[in-house]
Amino acid sequence: MNANGKDTPHNDEEAMKCLRLTAEQGDVRAQYLMGVMHEDGDKGIPQNDEEAIKWYLLAADQGYARAQCNLGIMHADGKGTPRNYVQAVKWFRLAAEQGHARAQCNLGVMHLNGEGTPQNYKHAGEWLRLAAKQGHARAQCNLGVMHTNGAGTTQNHKEALKWYQLAADQGDADAQYCLGVMYEDGMGIPQNCEQATKWYRLAADQGHARAQGHLGVMNVIGEGTPQNYKQAIEWLRLAADQGYARAQCNLGLMYEDGKGTPKDEEEAIKWYHLAADQGDVDAQYYLSLMFQCGKVKPRSHEEAIQWYRLIADQGDAIPKCNSPAVLDDGKGSQRNRS
Repeated sequence: MNANGKDTPHNDEEAMKCLRLTAEQGDVRAQYLMGVMHEDGDKGIPQNDEEAIKWYLLAADQGYARAQCNLGIMHADGKGTPRNYVQAVKWFRLAAEQGHARAQCNLGVMHLNGEGTPQNYKHAGEWLRLAAKQGHARAQCNLGVMHTNGAGTTQNHKEALKWYQLAADQGDADAQYCLGVMYEDGMGIPQNCEQATKWYRLAADQGHARAQGHLGVMNVIGEGTPQNYKQAIEWLRLAADQGYARAQCNLGLMYEDGKGTPKDEEEAIKWYHLAADQGDVDAQYYLSLMFQCGKVKPRSHEEAIQWYRLIADQGDAIPKCNSPAVLDDGKGSQRNRS
C-alpha cells in the first residue's frame, strides 16, 4: 500500500492493467500514455503504430494537446496510417493553438515547406517564434535557418546567430552544426575556426553527419585543430557511412591521395561513385577523371563524358550545406522535412 492506504501495482504488468482500465474509462492522460507505450513498444507492450494512433485519437478528440501533436507526427511520417500532411497540419494546429511548443514548431515547419498547407513564410515565422520564445530548441534553430536564408524575412546573420546559439546551448545538434558554419565562414561574427571546430565536434559527437564531414575537413587542412589525416579519415567515414555525399567525395580523395590511409584507388572510386550518384559535382568530376585516365578498368571515355555532361547540366556552383527545417518528434531525432 502507498501512504494514502491505496494499493500500488507491484510490477509493470499490473501497472499496465491499471493504466489500460483507466484509459478505457476515458481518462485522457491515460489514453495518451497508452499511445506513447504502443508507439515506443514500452513496458512489455509490443510496438504497434496502429494501436498508438487509436489511443492518441481518443485523447486528441478530448482536446489533449500532447496527443494532438503526436497524432500530427504520425500523419506526417505515415506511421500507422498513410502519410497525410493535411491531417498533420490539422492536429498540429489544434495543439499549437493551445500553446503547445512542439506543435507550434511543427506547424511552422509545415508552413515553411508548404506541406499540407500553402507555403507561407510569414505564418511559418509566426509559429516558430511562438515556440522559440518558449525555449523550444528546434524552433529556435529553424528560425535561425530562416534568417540565414532570408526566407520570409530580411537575411540577417546576427539574428540567425542569436537563435542558433540559444538552440545550440540546449544541445540541438543541427543548431550546433549551423553555429559551426557561422564561425567557420564569419557570418554575423568574426571568423573563428577554433570555435567552428568546437561546435562541429559537439554536433558530430551526437552523430550529425554534416558536422562530422566538416570536422573531417578541418582535420585535413588543419584549421581550428592540428592537421591530422588519421582523425580526418575517422570523421569522414562516420559521415560517409550515413550517406553524406560531400564526406563520401572527400573520403575518396583521401584514398586516392593516400592521406591518413594507404593509397587505394579502388576504394577512392567506390566513394566517388556513391557521392556522384547523389549528384555531388566534385565527385562526378573526380570520377570522370578516373575513367578518362584509365584508373577505372576498363578505361571508358564514354563514361567520362557521361559524368562531364551531368556536371554541365548542374552548373559548377556547389552550395554551402545548410541544415533544412526539421520537425520535432519529441525523441531527439533529426528528420529532414525539406
